[in-house]
Amino acid sequence: MKVEQIYTGCLAQGAYYIESEGEAVIIDPLRETKPYLDKLTDEGATLKYIFETHFHADFVSGHVDLANKTGATIVYGPNAKTDFAKHEAQDGEELTLGKLTFRILHTPGHTPESTTFLLLDETGKPYAIFTGDTLFIGDVGRPDLAQKAGSVTKEDLAGWLFDSLRNKIMPLPDDVLVYPAHGAGSACGKNMSKDTWDTLGNQKLTNYALRADMTREEFIREVTAGLLPPPQYFAQNAMMNKKGYESIDVVLERGAVPLQPNELEAIVESVDALVLDTRHEQTFKDGFIPNSIFIGIDGNFAPWVGALVPDLKQPIVLVCDEGRAEEVVTRLARVGYDNTLGYLAGGIEAWAAAGKELDTIESIEVAELVNRTQRGQVENILDARKLTEYLSQHLENATNFPLDYVNNNMYKLNREQEYYVHCAGGYRSMIMASILKARGFEHIIDINGGWKAIEANQQLPKTEYVCPSSLPQEVIDAAMEYVE
Repeated sequence: MKVEQIYTGCLAQGAYYIESEGEAVIIDPLRETKPYLDKLTDEGATLKYIFETHFHADFVSGHVDLANKTGATIVYGPNAKTDFAKHEAQDGEELTLGKLTFRILHTPGHTPESTTFLLLDETGKPYAIFTGDTLFIGDVGRPDLAQKAGSVTKEDLAGWLFDSLRNKIMPLPDDVLVYPAHGAGSACGKNMSKDTWDTLGNQKLTNYALRADMTREEFIREVTAGLLPPPQYFAQNAMMNKKGYESIDVVLERGAVPLQPNELEAIVESVDALVLDTRHEQTFKDGFIPNSIFIGIDGNFAPWVGALVPDLKQPIVLVCDEGRAEEVVTRLARVGYDNTLGYLAGGIEAWAAAGKELDTIESIEVAELVNRTQRGQVENILDARKLTEYLSQHLENATNFPLDYVNNNMYKLNREQEYYVHCAGGYRSMIMASILKARGFEHIIDINGGWKAIEANQQLPKTEYVCPSSLPQEVIDAAMEYVE
């Protein structure tokens, strides 16, 4: 028996490869198929099943392409209606893999079709559960993503989740391993651990949602408290996973195409393509194509694209580091952005050599911020961090202006005024600066190093706020002010 977790940090996502007697199953694969196909070839195994724990919202799964290329059967649990061929397993049904057995446990709550796959070893002993977004390490799946107006509420889904955990998962032996679909950093839960697996027994002791004395009403209240709106691309990704999508091979062939400066410029003008610059933020600031947007490939790339580019069909052309174009196109496709039309051959140097215009963003060190503050030159500071980060500690005169909602709220800013922008380390603030610059805000100054550098400086006044583990309603109301 071989059980391997394949963890992707930028999405905080865990896929799984399980093999026995030359037969394999892959659980919740990412969009790109090559790594899985290479794995199967290296192991000399045949893919029998592709298990999907639910209709994922935060990424586009590779189940359709992988099934087409291998002949493997896609397996969902009950209530999973799709536009492609699959096996809809029933609660309690068992599927064999070599000498192993998988038992289907229908565990609705995160979504109606959410399913946990219980792995029984060669002796029939429960060995591990692959819980998807039903049970995380330290948390459970948020119950608001699949609610439907007038029929199913987040409270209904939370009640289902309580029943699923108490009736299907918690009665299992304490030594069963828990393998979830996500870890810390995913927007599919509220308080996930950095650990990516654990024993069920330890989760019963440490996970707030598995307290033995917890009533159904308490569970519903705690699980639904403090839920901020999900990223806008979630619903669109879930629909792609349900209906199917264009082959990743076609997406890569169309997107990883080198473009000369004149060709890139013509595409931008003809189809209103977005120029997405994925280099490092401190490289981007020194020279970029006017009106381009920075989202660095080495940060939390795909989730930020999903949060800030509202249309999955948006035509995109890329500026990226040499040799990384295919990686960028792949990571865009992971969250459903399939309309990449090429990348700038030769990078920004080729653009400059062609005599094309370049723009810049001023970025200053904290020491210079101190100097300007002492001279009375700094009037507006925008803190691009999340509300909880801001409340924990912030500059005394800073305004919280979360990057997540910059598109909704930039109307509150004045294009004639000067704004200093910071985040935690410099990544998010440069994204915000690039978006504001592209929308006509010419007086934007980035604070390099962000809060980490600010916190280390003793000359700037700060305000502290002890943020409780569960956000009070007034804090949620304040956060909702940004979503319009």
